[in-house]
Amino acid sequence: MNFDYSDDQKMLKEEARRFLAAKCDARAVRAVLDDAGQSHDAGLWRAVAEQGWLGTAIPEAYGGLGLGHVELCALAEELGRACAPIPFASTVYFVAEALMLFGSEAQKAKWLPRIAAGEVIGAFATSEGKGPVTRRSIRTTVSGGKLTGEKIPVTDGDVADLIVVLAKDGLYLVEKGAGVSPEVLTTLDPTRSAAKLVLSGAPAERLGDEDGIDAMQAVFDRAAVLLAFEQIGGADRSLEMAKGYALERFAFGRAIAGYQAIKHKLADIYVKNEIARSNAYYGAWALNTSAAELPLAAATARVAASEAFWFASKENIQTHGGIGFTWEADPQLLYRRSRQLSLVAGAPSTWRERLVSQLEARNAA
Repeated sequence: MNFDYSDDQKMLKEEARRFLAAKCDARAVRAVLDDAGQSHDAGLWRAVAEQGWLGTAIPEAYGGLGLGHVELCALAEELGRACAPIPFASTVYFVAEALMLFGSEAQKAKWLPRIAAGEVIGAFATSEGKGPVTRRSIRTTVSGGKLTGEKIPVTDGDVADLIVVLAKDGLYLVEKGAGVSPEVLTTLDPTRSAAKLVLSGAPAERLGDEDGIDAMQAVFDRAAVLLAFEQIGGADRSLEMAKGYALERFAFGRAIAGYQAIKHKLADIYVKNEIARSNAYYGAWALNTSAAELPLAAATARVAASEAFWFASKENIQTHGGIGFTWEADPQLLYRRSRQLSLVAGAPSTWRERLVSQLEARNAA
């Protein structure tokens, strides 16, 4: 079984890397970081939509490219490398996937073409700020087709046009407007905005008939694989940045890359990155084929990628030494993103518990 990208998928990655190098360099990311009133790079969002990336895995019948999830994983990796400050994950990995999994024909026909065209920004609202999401912890309710409750934090909730909300009895679609009050939150990574959403009788439409927690986890499993590829992209970029600086920085007459302590740092990053990549490839296969192993593959990919990106971004700062901690240095961009991505769709501890439970279930079968 070949878990590597095909030649066409490698070409897609290469084109995506060139595109993002031109449209999303460190200056573009910093422009969002430094501007408190800018939630994302609107120009990059339009450019990505024009490339068709938003509809990569959306069927052609709904205005997408219909390429598949492996191609979407390839794009996710390049977006992670570039630390792209756009609501791609919230819209594509979560909302579009939820619609494709549970949406009615009418809901798919209404929303998926608009997502593929970049006309709609999505958000997935599950957490209520009280630890892991469980059936007992959910307080958001629906009465007469209207939602009442609070969700915090909601990634890209301040700019979302369409929000998938977890209530006590299931998932619901909510459009921005009446009954939806977003409050922007201050987070470690301002290049990906977050908000507290207060729902006060917001008009809502049921998304599927499944139990809310089960439906949420099904979306999380799919998103976890795609997020893992973003994290791998960021981890690889961290390694490249650390290596490049180590080769250029001289101390006591020699490049610091020649010192054993730096060599060990870079080698440790490389090992963790490759472990994460192999697990992510397994997840991509499971996602693309809708394999029964997807819950296990998703948890494995998520745990390994979260650890790899955090470690690589941290060691990148350490390799840069004193300058690595300054505002002018770019390693902070990747470190911030590593922290942000590790908390989307559940903290690493939650995914480790899910991995253990999946392994126990498999061994008991």
